[in-house]
Parts: sequence; C-alpha cells; structure tokens
Amino acid sequence: MQHKYNNRQKPLRSAPAATAASERSDRSRGRRDAPRPRTNGGRIIALLLLSLSVSNAPAQERTLRADPITVRAQRALRDIGAQKTPLDTTALRENITQSLADVLSQNTSVFIKSYGRGTLATASLRGTAPSHTQVTWNGMKLNSPMLGMVDFSLIPSYLIDDASLYHGASSVGITGGGLGGAVALGTRPARREGFGLDYIQGIGSFDTYDEFLRFTWGNRRWQSSTRVYYVSSDNDFKYTNYRKKIYETDGNGHISGFRYPEERNRNGDYRDFHVVQDLFCDTEGGNRWGLSVWYLASRRGIPMLNVDYKTDSRSRNRQDERTLRAVATWDRIRENLKLAARTGYTYTDMRYRYWGDPGGDEPLVEMIRSQSYVHTVYGEFGADYYLGRKWLFTAKATANQHFVQSSDRTVNTPSGGKSAVGYDEARFELSGLVGVKYRPTERFGVGLDLREELWGSNATPLIPAFFADFLLSRKGNVLLKVSAARNYRYPTLNDLYFMPGGNDTLRSERGWTYDAGVEFTLGDPVLKQHRTGLRAEVTAYNSWIDDWIAWLPTFKGFWSPVNVRKVHAYGLEAKARFAVLLGGEWRLSLDGNFAFTRSINHGDPQNWADESIGKQLVYIPVYSASATGTLSWRSWTLLYKWNWYSERYTTSSNETATRFGVLAPYFMNDVSLEKRFSFRWARLSVKATVNNLFNEEYESVLSRPMARRNYGFFIGFSPRWGDR
Repeated sequence: MQHKYNNRQKPLRSAPAATAASERSDRSRGRRDAPRPRTNGGRIIALLLLSLSVSNAPAQERTLRADPITVRAQRALRDIGAQKTPLDTTALRENITQSLADVLSQNTSVFIKSYGRGTLATASLRGTAPSHTQVTWNGMKLNSPMLGMVDFSLIPSYLIDDASLYHGASSVGITGGGLGGAVALGTRPARREGFGLDYIQGIGSFDTYDEFLRFTWGNRRWQSSTRVYYVSSDNDFKYTNYRKKIYETDGNGHISGFRYPEERNRNGDYRDFHVVQDLFCDTEGGNRWGLSVWYLASRRGIPMLNVDYKTDSRSRNRQDERTLRAVATWDRIRENLKLAARTGYTYTDMRYRYWGDPGGDEPLVEMIRSQSYVHTVYGEFGADYYLGRKWLFTAKATANQHFVQSSDRTVNTPSGGKSAVGYDEARFELSGLVGVKYRPTERFGVGLDLREELWGSNATPLIPAFFADFLLSRKGNVLLKVSAARNYRYPTLNDLYFMPGGNDTLRSERGWTYDAGVEFTLGDPVLKQHRTGLRAEVTAYNSWIDDWIAWLPTFKGFWSPVNVRKVHAYGLEAKARFAVLLGGEWRLSLDGNFAFTRSINHGDPQNWADESIGKQLVYIPVYSASATGTLSWRSWTLLYKWNWYSERYTTSSNETATRFGVLAPYFMNDVSLEKRFSFRWARLSVKATVNNLFNEEYESVLSRPMARRNYGFFIGFSPRWGDR
C-alpha cells in the first residue's frame, strides 16, 4: 500500500498511520464528521469514505483533511472517468472584488460573456449556450426557471467555500440539462473553536468600495458562520468611443478630418449587498444537520451603448433584484451506508424599469416596467452504498416546484390606460438518478449513471452516462479517462409562455457528448512532499445537439423561440500546474488553461438568405487561454494573471465586412502585490492591484465598452482572539 498512487495524490501512507492521524486531527479541532467506528479496519476506511459526501454539494466532500487513503478511495470510485476541474480556495479568495465569473474565466476553460463591470456575465462551456451550463448551490439548482441561465456576476467568490466544474458527460451525476456541463458550489463549516472575525476593506477606481465581514463561532458540536458583503461603484470609467466620429472642418467649412470622442460609461452604477448565514450541528450517531441562507439585494444601472446619442438626462435603465435562498440539510452515516436529505426554498423579485424621452421639455416617462416573481420549493433524498472497496451504488431523487409570475405593467390599452401583459405559470420538475461505480483492479474502473427527468406532463427519455479510466503507467501516474452521455434540456418558462412570442410547442434540446483525456503528475504540485511538481491534463470532446432553441424575429414584429439548430461542438481543453520551491523561502507556481472550441451550426436554413449554416456560433471564441503566476517570499506575494481571447463573431453569418460583425482579439493582464503582517493580537494584510495593466481597449459584447487600466487597494484584518 505504501507505494500505490492515486491519480492526483501524493504517495500513500499505511492505513493505520493515516487513520490515526485523521482521528488526532479531528479530536484537536472538535470535529465529528463520523462516529468512532467499532468494527475492523476495512470498515474504518469505508466509514470515513462515506462521511465525505453523497450529495452534489461539494461542501460535504472536503470535511476531512487527513487520511490520504480515504481521499484515494473516494476518487477511485465516485470520480471514475470524470472530467472535473476543482477550484481551490486560493483562487476563490484571491480578491474580494472578484465574482465567480472572474474566477471561472481565469482558472477554467469556460468563456464568460460579460457586458461590463457590474453587469450580466454568463458562461459558455464547450461552445454551448448559457442555459446549457447548470449551476447548483449546496445541491439546489440556481438556474432561473424563467431564463434558464445564471448571472455569475451576482455570485461573489468570497461567499463560496467549494466550487467544481464538471465538463460534458460528468454533469449527469450532478443534475440534468447540462449539455455543456455543470458548476457545483457549496459552503462548509468554518471548523473553528471559539470566535473568529475577518474583515476586508477595499477601495478602487471609479469610486468603487468593497467591504467583506465574516464572523464565525464554533465548538465540538456547533459551527456558525455569518458573511456580509457589500460593493458600490459609480462605474463611470472613461473610454475612447470608436463607434462615433467627430468631424473637423477647415475655415471654409470643408471636412478636414475626424477624431474619436472620449466618453464616460453612462448609467453604469451598481450596488450589491449579500448576507450568507451557515449553521451546522454534529450530533451523536453520525448525524449532521445544516442550514444555509443567502440573501441578495442588487440595484444596477444598465450602461448605455457606445452607439447611443441620447444624453444621460433623457434616458435611464435600472434593474433591481431581491433573492432569498435557503437550504436545510441532513446527513446520516451508518457504516457502509450514507443517507442525505435536503430541502430548500428560493424567492426572487426582479424588476426592470426604463424611462424614456417623450419629446419636448417634458420629464422622463416610464415606458417599461417589467416585474417577475419566482418561488421555488426544492427537495432531495439520496443514498450511497459501498460494497467493499470495489463497488459504489448511488440513488437520488430531486424535486422542484416552481411558481412564476412575469408581467410588463406599462402596455398601452386602446382606451389610453395601462395594462399588464405576461404569464402566471407553475411547473413541477422531478429528476431521478441511479448509478454504479466499479473498480475491479487498481488500474481500471468503470461507471454508469442513469437519469430520468419529468417536467410538467412531459418526460425526457432515459439519460445514460458511461465512464471509464485506466492507469496507463504508475510512473508519472498517467491516467486515461473516457466518458459518453446522452442529455436533454427542456424549455424554460419564458421559452414556452413569454408574452408576446412564447412557443408552447417547443421540443426539448437533446444531445450526445463524448470526451477522452489523459492526465499525468510528476512530483508534488502542492509542494508538501517534494520541491517540484507538475500536473497536466489534455481532453478532446465531441458533441452534437439537436433541436437547439433559438429566438428569431417573426413577421409580426416580435421574437419567438423555435427548434432550429443542429449544433456540432468539438475541441480541446488543456490545463497544467507547475510549482517549485526555489530556496531561501521563495516559492513559484504557474497555472494555465487553453481551449480550442468549434461550435458550428448545421441546422436547416430558415429562408433563402440564411447564411448561418456551417458558421461558428456568435460570441464563441475559437481560441482562448489563461495563465496565473504566483511568486511568494515569506510574507510577500506577487500575483500575475493573463487572459487571451481570439476574435468573436457578432452575427450568425460570421460577417467580417464591417467593424460591427466581429470583435477583435484581446489580451488582459492583471497584477497584484500583497504583504501580510502577523502580530500577537491580530493578523493584517495589505494588497494593491492593477487591472488591465497595459491599458487594453476592448469589447466583450458589441457596443459595450470595458474599463481601461484601473487600480484597487485592500486591507484585511483578523484579531488573534479567534485562534485556538
């Protein structure tokens, strides 16, 4: 046992030594993740395995820190053949100004389509649409039942403890509908005895202020964590508007030249407020109870386009959102069986208002007042059963009941009054999963997941997902992973019922996805046992999606969704990590990601002038890459981040004849320097950041300018009375 390797772990210790270390670690921290086993050593390992997790929420998968054998067996069974990218705490805690959109774009192959600072940011994974990436928080789905997508700009990374990206077929074990993949988010106990306090204050360009406060308390049985986050910004950065021209004339009135005007981002201010409360209780007999509550209040102006000639005083847009999410959890461990139950509730009140110019000297008139209410009740029950060390059986059932009311209350009536136009619908969704993972030998493992989904009075066909991995070489820990799955995504409520334009005859999108990858590890990338380490992985994927839902204009003057496209998405994903101890307390680490993404429309032409067939989908870059370098010495840390995206088309015909048809490639560079201080009474940190270091001028979305070089300064404080 001493010389066997996990596919991503360091060499293993013997089972008795590892188990003893885990028990000592747990007792010293007052941890009760599992009851003290009363059986033989094999059951000890199985019991510790089961305490890690049965739910999709990664918050339950990292509660034990020691015992490498436990971690190895967990990966060897649950993650057989899975294409998974975990995001470590360092990435999530790099900067309080970061949203999850920033973390994903910098540390994964996901392309984030951003409309600018403090505005909508959606994810495109493997060339798919934002609604094809499913997102869960502590097991509960975050995707809007109305829109089908998630705004990642509204998820501060400091509110997340665990985050993992599941690519392609691997998402079937998390939730249905992930034609591109899934992102699993979670919170976990702080694992602190006594009181703890962390406070960070940030100030940045464009009158941006960030504040983060975390208060924790815990003992051997109870753990409580309260997080408060608030950010405000005028967001009025300057930019050169290359979409407008100011012509210059000579003395005779003839045009002698032109220049591009310097303008400010207008109507782009935002205010976001978040509170997250976690409470966990470990009781005798292997029970763990948990409650997580997340409240969000956001008020955001929608920036004006750089082709808009209206003044600030003659037009205004604003979007307000109030969202409450709550999840209660129960986990019970019984030797080789783990049971888990979850129940939750989501309430969202979203409002969009637009004030326009009625003409003359009259004040602004409210022209659009759209309001949506969403209530979702969630429930889940699951079980894991380990048969020895070679078999894992999983079963889970998830139910969601949605109630949605959406309306626009400023529609003119023939009598000159106002009326509300919209829909009021409810939908029940049920998803069931059974799975089996089998590892007959150390070198080979195979798994199968079967999922079935019901929505309303409709049902998807059976969703199968197959996984396998094979250890090609113990030297270098070279692992081959393959997977394949059929998946479905049913229409959103807006797709079916939006007024006007909803289409209640839509079919579910369906697709097949295949991927194969190789990973290897040399040394120790986390530098716990070796002075150097390298880990790398390359994955090729291929998927076909039929009945792709797209909103298209109609002859009636509004847009409507139809099943029009057959999309072929294929490409490569690569990621690597290198770390080295340079001596003299110097440490260097490098992380990189690269993606080649082709997402081609092979659907039927909609009319004789349809030139979208055989073309790349809009806003999907063919090439993208990111890299992060960290150099640390004692209490100093220098961080450098780099991003690159190739050109993106803004029209389905991939038109390049005009500047509006394609967005130019761009590079992004950020750098930060942090100094940490340690006193007898407190810990203190000071950080300075420079974003867009080389003052790049670019657009991520057509006619939405992005900020040029900007700065931030942050101070973190944590008193010592929280240490035990």
